[in-house]
Amino acid sequence: MEIKNIEGLSVSQVRDLVQQGGKFVVFPYTVSFILMTLKRSSAIYFIRPDENTFKYSYGYVILNFFVGWWGFPWGPIYTIGSMYHHIVGGKDFTEVVMSQLVQNDPQANTSTYNINGVESSNQESNTTEVPTYNIPV
Repeated sequence: MEIKNIEGLSVSQVRDLVQQGGKFVVFPYTVSFILMTLKRSSAIYFIRPDENTFKYSYGYVILNFFVGWWGFPWGPIYTIGSMYHHIVGGKDFTEVVMSQLVQNDPQANTSTYNINGVESSNQESNTTEVPTYNIPV
């Protein structure tokens, strides 16, 4: 899925902006055709700490208002749910997106992993120990 509004930013810059209050959100919308209702989401938008979400969501609010209500029976139900997410600033996907960005960051040090306080490494070591992994079940 496409992430909008992060052009030119490195993962470390995005991480800093998220720590200052930035977030990744999607805006759900509903499109209804009398007997058929489609519930969809926008692309992922990065909302910087000093930005308001309205400038990204107003198109989806208008779409919901004019096209979302007309499906029976789910049109009004899905439209109200979508409008709720617009009022609160979008559906927050910050944790999911950040985990993917950090995982795929070429500059990040991903040679060690910390799972429940036990640090493991994926680099070869000179010892003949068999590596152990503490993964909770």
